[in-house]
Amino acid sequence: METETLAMAQEIDFSLLALFMRASLTVQLVMILLIVASFWSWAIIVQKFIAYRTARHEASVFDRAFWSGEPLEELFERIGGQPDGASEKIFASGMVEWRRSHRQDGELIAGAQARIERSMDVAILKATEDLMRGLPVLATVGSTAPFIGLFGTVWGIKVAFEQIAISQSTSFSVVAPSIAEALLATALGLLAAIPAVIFYNKLSTDGDRIVAGYEAFADEFSTILSRQLDA
Repeated sequence: METETLAMAQEIDFSLLALFMRASLTVQLVMILLIVASFWSWAIIVQKFIAYRTARHEASVFDRAFWSGEPLEELFERIGGQPDGASEKIFASGMVEWRRSHRQDGELIAGAQARIERSMDVAILKATEDLMRGLPVLATVGSTAPFIGLFGTVWGIKVAFEQIAISQSTSFSVVAPSIAEALLATALGLLAAIPAVIFYNKLSTDGDRIVAGYEAFADEFSTILSRQLDA
């Protein structure tokens, strides 16, 4: 009996494709959903790594230019009306409001400091939205994928019990394929969730650091303008 069971087990194809093809429609849909979620997560992760690297590089280049001693008006003219990086956009928004706050006679309009700071805050908010866009998807995948995989597992086990009842046999050849398909759903859920959680935490931390750099620059720039206002 054991020899026959072993022979039957060896004839069963347990490759990933075979397990997917043998699974019930519900389990197949669960697997497809988890695979799509995994690819979507990795696409966001790669895109964010590139975006964060670009943001850090642009901020570094602009900081060197800002603190090089070049007059702010000349720097603003060189950047022009279409700044590239977020740091340049924050600087440009402050300079635009600074210029608008001067009357034709050269005197400043009251409340210039507050308007300049609000203008830079809006630019920082837009930069933050760009940096954090897509991270909620990673959080959603990380929190839901294991449960979606577990649903597929439970459904696969249900199908296995139904097959046992129909065949009235508990032999390995009857139970093993459905159990393997069910466990594959759990594995796919974990495969999608684990990277999503890890990189969500890392990217959130990296994004917060970049935004903190923007806020620090805005505070320094506001201080410089405040000195000129007081003078």
